[in-house]
Amino acid sequence: MPKATWNGVTLAESDNCVVVEGNQYFPPDSVNKEYFKASDTHTTCPWKGLASYYTVEVNGEANKDAAWYYPEPKDAAKQIKDHVAFWRGVSVEV
Repeated sequence: MPKATWNGVTLAESDNCVVVEGNQYFPPDSVNKEYFKASDTHTTCPWKGLASYYTVEVNGEANKDAAWYYPEPKDAAKQIKDHVAFWRGVSVEV
């Protein structure tokens, strides 16, 4: 089962992830929201749409914009609406 960890804490775990471009997108209900703070950062993907980011905070340490999601993806990516993916040192084990 895919699991995302950082700083010794499980951020998300699910066997219902969607894989897009090699990234595991975790369903919203599998994310431990206590470690996530909304960020003002946004990026745009030509086929997925506008991405929003979270800063991950664990034990007083912050990993800025380490998680992203698509609140209103384009039709081609509708299967990852609100699903969360990770980078910037977050370990995702499959």
